[in-house]
Amino acid sequence: MGARAIPSTLPCCIRGPISAPTLHQAPQRQTRHKRETESQRDSNVPKGVGQVPQGLQPVHLMPLSLCPIAFENSLSSGWLSGKRRSPLQMLYDLDQGPRSALAALAAEHRQRRDLLRRACSRHTRRQRLLRPEDLRHVLVDDAHGLLYCYVPKVACTNWKRVLLALSGRGPADPRAIPAHEAHAPGRLPSLADFGPAEINRRLRAYLAFLFVREPFERLASAYRNKLARPHGAAFQRRFGTRIVRRLRPRPRPDALARGHDVRFAEFLAYLLDPRTRRDEPFNEHWERAHALCHPCRLRYDVVGKFETLADDAAFVLRLAGAPHLRFPAPPPRAPAAARDRAERLFRDVSPFYQRRLFDLYRMDFLLFNYSAPAYVRLR
Repeated sequence: MGARAIPSTLPCCIRGPISAPTLHQAPQRQTRHKRETESQRDSNVPKGVGQVPQGLQPVHLMPLSLCPIAFENSLSSGWLSGKRRSPLQMLYDLDQGPRSALAALAAEHRQRRDLLRRACSRHTRRQRLLRPEDLRHVLVDDAHGLLYCYVPKVACTNWKRVLLALSGRGPADPRAIPAHEAHAPGRLPSLADFGPAEINRRLRAYLAFLFVREPFERLASAYRNKLARPHGAAFQRRFGTRIVRRLRPRPRPDALARGHDVRFAEFLAYLLDPRTRRDEPFNEHWERAHALCHPCRLRYDVVGKFETLADDAAFVLRLAGAPHLRFPAPPPRAPAAARDRAERLFRDVSPFYQRRLFDLYRMDFLLFNYSAPAYVRLR
């Protein structure tokens, strides 16, 4: 399949609370539903979205050859054929339907969406149009009508396992899928692999969700997993040696060669060093969640949280028509243990660096309604 030319800026559609018309409804209701949703979407689309600025040259991407075919196949079977409600339609029905335990969960997620929307209005300025590569973290499940933006260190390995199990690309039990297989390139299609028209079709019709985590806790987890443990040798060689070389006076030769003993304070100093982001973007494991998923540019229907992972994951799977699938959630004590580890790491960080780090991750705190941890000294 040859390369397809697409604009260098992508006219992404921001959806309103109700998505595109469902195909199982009566034609008259479909038309009314379509008018309502298009009106809501149009009122939310920023000026300039959908227009390619003059003078920009198109970039050439090679979409996955199976992706458009997979989308067209899903039109003839599954939720797009009207045999069952789409996840987005199920969420809308819960929002409009009678009270129930599931409707209470839907109300909680509606509140999170509203908080996110208000925070975006309050704290973001005019933003550039999204480019296709900005959507690399948004994974696509055509068979179930799902878009999942993955944020590393927020159960993304298990979510990739679940998506592989749902799509039939792996064992039915997500826990049987090794982590390296879940992360293997090309196992799950990304929204960036499609052309603009196919991207917008999915943005209008699919349930979009992401999972977030208290930023400092996520940062502590990234440090422990990638730089402080022996199995992080690849990250230690790539980033640890760089940190030691730049920030440690008179480093030992083995530390320069292996980068295996980076201290947490050195890691934070590396993040705050202007040269780090000037040289290259942050690695995804410590990049801010809003920079990976663009929640003020894309409409997310479910904002899950690591702190309520089991309930939020079960809710998404219920909407996807897979309530039987067990999400491989961590043990019940895991969130509290993670908080304790983060507190111990930050205890030795000076208030000056704590404030600077909070400023660096401020947007994640604001957009996802997190307060500064009690152990952080911001004044």
